[in-house]
Amino acid sequence: MSERPKILVVCGQNKRRSRTAEHIFKNDSRFDIRSVGLSPKSERQIRDLDIDWSDLIMVMEDDQGDRINKHYMHLDLPFVEVLHIPDEFGYLDKELMILLEDKINSILDIEFDI
Repeated sequence: MSERPKILVVCGQNKRRSRTAEHIFKNDSRFDIRSVGLSPKSERQIRDLDIDWSDLIMVMEDDQGDRINKHYMHLDLPFVEVLHIPDEFGYLDKELMILLEDKINSILDIEFDI
């Protein structure tokens, strides 16, 4: 891949999990990352442009992936990977950061060999 992959990380309200992932990886030279939420109350709500921008979407829970696949089927959706991280952590929680680092790095090794 000539360009750096673009990763869209999604959670419910873009307050804790996805924002933590973006914070961890925002300066990673291997890929670009952006975080959004599914709720209308999200600090940054997902839009068609976010999906068009991304090469891979990572969600925290199965139902979030289902919602994206259902509501955005009119777009050319990239693969949606489920991280299986429950909504029980605070923003920048140390355990959350370890989980996100492990899971995202593992997926990137497999998907993009980076």
